[in-house]
Amino acid sequence: MELFQMTRREMADLLLALKGSGPMTPAAFLQALWAKKNGGKDPHRPFAAAVMPPIFTKILKKNTDDFGFSLNEIVALGSQIENTNFTLTAIQNWVKRDIKEMIVAPEKGKKYSIDQMALLFLVEDLKTALDFDSIRKLLQLIVNDPEDEHDDLINPVQLYVTYSQLFEELNSMREVGRFPAGKHEHMISAMEGMITEKAEEMISKYISPDDPKKEAIRNTIVIATLSVFTAYFQMLARRYLTATIFLQNM
Repeated sequence: MELFQMTRREMADLLLALKGSGPMTPAAFLQALWAKKNGGKDPHRPFAAAVMPPIFTKILKKNTDDFGFSLNEIVALGSQIENTNFTLTAIQNWVKRDIKEMIVAPEKGKKYSIDQMALLFLVEDLKTALDFDSIRKLLQLIVNDPEDEHDDLINPVQLYVTYSQLFEELNSMREVGRFPAGKHEHMISAMEGMITEKAEEMISKYISPDDPKKEAIRNTIVIATLSVFTAYFQMLARRYLTATIFLQNM
């Protein structure tokens, strides 16, 4: 079976498509993504030759521009993101207890909206670096009044798109020479400086310099980006631990 895994940037683009804010429909986006991941071999092969995750099949079959997702569907979709660990039990605990005030009730009947789903994807990333008390405080800053999407510090999907794009851009800098230390003596401070500068550069495209919310938005993007890097470093540590234990048992 071929594994369909998405980068955060790809998931961000799918969220935009689901909201009707992207250049393609959700179905067209998934078809293009599947063709790309198959090396562009046979454009007619994709969905017939591989076993698709049921959640993608549902999206492909839906003839609507008003998408909503159950918790089961959110877990299924989130599990397609690389290096994540979504479980239904965990997300149920989040919406019923840990971040109940920020998610509130499903906005689409028994289904959650795309913005609510983006918040849950954000929590999955943040929990690798922050405790839930800190996550709640950050979400309160982002969402403000959960019943009024117009008073958000930054739209949850836009936030997910921005830090996913920033992470992918930095992660693509494979050569050390492309990651300049600048005035920083150490790699960690250099990395912090670059993330902060890139976040500032990205939000400057849609936030005016004198907007009082600008620094808070930038810091939120920095926190989320650092949390994603933390998740990857944890994955590497676990991988090396597994290899070490395996070698000891040979």
